[in-house]
Amino acid sequence: MASEEFDILCPDAPAPARFTNAKDAVKALCELYELSTNYIRERFQDALNGQPVEGRYRAFYPEIRFSTHSHTRVDSRLAFGYVAGPGDYSTTVTRPNLFAYYLETQIGLLIENHNVPVTVAMSDTPIPLHFAFLEGTHVEGSLEDKLERPMRDVFDVPDLASTDDRIVNSKMEFGPDDVVPLAPFTAQRTDYSLHRLAHYTATNPGHFQNYVLFTNYQFYVDEFVKFAKEAIGDPNSGYTEFVEPGNRISTATNGPTDPALARLPQMPAYHLKRNGQCGITMVNIGVGPSNAKTITDHVAVLRPHTWLMLGHCAGLRNSQRLGDYVLAHAYVREDHVLDDDLPVWIPVPALAEVQVALEEAVANVTGYDGYDLKQVMRTGTVATIDNRNWELRDQTGPVQRLSQSRAVGLDMESATIAANGFRFRVPYGTLLCVSDKPLHGELKLPGMATDFYNTQVRQHLAIGIDALESLRDMPSEQLHSRKLRSFFETAFQ
Repeated sequence: MASEEFDILCPDAPAPARFTNAKDAVKALCELYELSTNYIRERFQDALNGQPVEGRYRAFYPEIRFSTHSHTRVDSRLAFGYVAGPGDYSTTVTRPNLFAYYLETQIGLLIENHNVPVTVAMSDTPIPLHFAFLEGTHVEGSLEDKLERPMRDVFDVPDLASTDDRIVNSKMEFGPDDVVPLAPFTAQRTDYSLHRLAHYTATNPGHFQNYVLFTNYQFYVDEFVKFAKEAIGDPNSGYTEFVEPGNRISTATNGPTDPALARLPQMPAYHLKRNGQCGITMVNIGVGPSNAKTITDHVAVLRPHTWLMLGHCAGLRNSQRLGDYVLAHAYVREDHVLDDDLPVWIPVPALAEVQVALEEAVANVTGYDGYDLKQVMRTGTVATIDNRNWELRDQTGPVQRLSQSRAVGLDMESATIAANGFRFRVPYGTLLCVSDKPLHGELKLPGMATDFYNTQVRQHLAIGIDALESLRDMPSEQLHSRKLRSFFETAFQ
């Protein structure tokens, strides 16, 4: 039978429902999502068991719809939680159980600021078979062998046209009768990233916390593991669990639930958990702007409150010493990986809330304050490049550009992470540690490197944790700055 002769078979869906209570709306989203994904999984299992295919099986993502006819004026200090004007708005939703707190917050603000209900219904966007499986599901064998036809004739597969970043890249134009996005990511774009996160980090997305540290060295991870295990043993710390790659969970009373992985993933993640996802996640992204872009592309769908880069850099000023800190307040972007998404002529501003938290954390941990803080920290421009061995080429051009930009540090990840934070509206910051000075002939030797790592990494990590814990106490509406919002913005943060 040719595929075009198949009937499209779908589960019976309830009628759209209106809600003035965000918690009830999220509950309805969860029920619709379970209805759809259960249907797909059951039909897939039937096919695996050899039952005859009766048609093309299809189920849909739930969606939130919102309409207003008013130019309601809301608090001008708000960066999110409202729509710009009259019109129809919607967003598809995936994994509402995972995003329950986020959805309740965003829906609640929308209802509160406009005094208009939201509608929960089935969308017309199919859920791909790949995204309907439960986390950890492993499917053996080839379904196509049993179907005797291409799988896409029977089930929907991921559609790249639904997984792009046109919304967050501000590249969508809308007419007066168009339905406008409520959220920065579609459901299928979110699902794509959730699966990538599990692949790259070897931890389930549900373990990720709202405060994220990125690093380019395993030394920082080793110190973070020590800190985390001490923290969960302290009943006053507020931290409840520690999750390592392979979803190995440790608590105050129990060690890891599973043996360590024989081989770490490409970008291993470690999660020090706290109620409300207010703990800290650390990801070792390795070296280079490509990794930095890849991981932030995917973490962004979780809508974290802050991400920070902690790593090493080349000090570019003769007055700097190995071990000094560099607090980035501007970036020179020669990483190139974001040129198509965020052109280099777009400035990436420093965010005052994050800058203050980092500077105060350096003072708290080092004991220096005020003018004395300049003995151990420079605030200035950080340049990020995509060629680790730039010193081996003609240095005239790069050195001149670095000097003209007033750069004080050079690395391969920080500007990428900051630029993607800007692009995705995720508050960002960078604190680096000078590990060598190539322009002044100070290169790391084995003995120097060992001493440097032993003395500086622990302090540097302590500063990053102190800063995130300070930002955690800040109201989210204050942390998510209006500086990150363009002319048109989605209502959801």
